[in-house]
Amino acid sequence: MAQDVYQKITDRIVEKLEQGVRPWFKPWNAEHAAGKITRPLKHDFTAYKGINVLNLWMEAESKGYSAPVWMTFKQAKDLGGSVKKGEKGSLSVYANTFKKTEQDEETGEEIEQNIPFMKGYTVFNVEQIEGLPEKYYELAKEPEITPEQRIEEIEQFFMNTGAEIKEGGNRAYYAIGSDHIQMPPFVAFESAESYYASLGHETTHWTRHPNRLDRDLGRKKWGDEGYAMEELVAEIGSAYLCADLGLAPDVREENAAYIANWLEVLKNDKRAIFSAAAHAQRAAEFLHECQNNPAPKLKNTAESQAKAGEISAHLEAKEDFKERGIKRTNENYQLDIFDSDLSL
Repeated sequence: MAQDVYQKITDRIVEKLEQGVRPWFKPWNAEHAAGKITRPLKHDFTAYKGINVLNLWMEAESKGYSAPVWMTFKQAKDLGGSVKKGEKGSLSVYANTFKKTEQDEETGEEIEQNIPFMKGYTVFNVEQIEGLPEKYYELAKEPEITPEQRIEEIEQFFMNTGAEIKEGGNRAYYAIGSDHIQMPPFVAFESAESYYASLGHETTHWTRHPNRLDRDLGRKKWGDEGYAMEELVAEIGSAYLCADLGLAPDVREENAAYIANWLEVLKNDKRAIFSAAAHAQRAAEFLHECQNNPAPKLKNTAESQAKAGEISAHLEAKEDFKERGIKRTNENYQLDIFDSDLSL
């Protein structure tokens, strides 16, 4: 069963990538009260993790579900609901380990090992279920905070990580040698969401440093398998962060070379996307843990006023471009260039 799970999910992601679609960036909707931008949620409204996030995002998109909540047949029944006649469930996976005692052939000693396993099970979206408590069907209300307040919260999130973020130039990258993130100016991006999605991507790279998660996927040069895997981790990590922070980044046309690299990795190893999703999950959790020791809150200083001015100027310029029929793109700078210093 586990082998079928690996292959089934990998084949689906490969199919999306071959169409030029990144399946970890879903088109968000604003309909459900659980949040217009969120990870898939379980019956108790806790978020799914790892590969289940990608898989259930793809399921929701392909079947047109706006509700992010999923549950098993039994969970629906326990809540007083029933799956509608003729509805088909979606695949979810459960991974864990079990202990097994084996005898060492050389010493004769008994050794206890943790053996990993994965199994698939079926879940249904709440839109496929009747009779659940009303909270599972409630629609979204007007947001209680302004866009400016949302930006301030996101700025605070990245500040709390402690990452050194420099702004300037025309490339977004993480340099592991100097341990800093370089970002193009805020106004160079198509939208605030695009800026923070790119920052989330580079901040995910930042977690790979030996003093943090010490993630080494074997990258030796640009474009090799290790490089492609680390890029997958950063892409998925950015998607997780965007969902957690309530961001809906613009879906950009992906560089064909990146897609080709990702496809090669996934086709050669059906477990690769599971590994990338797990690494991305650990990176996102690490960045959330950084919030336990937050940096001083942003105040109405000259620096924060300047940032607010940038945001306002950016939005005004964007509206001006729309009025004049000019399509602005991000093609004047490069994204996703990480580890410019290979000394580490």
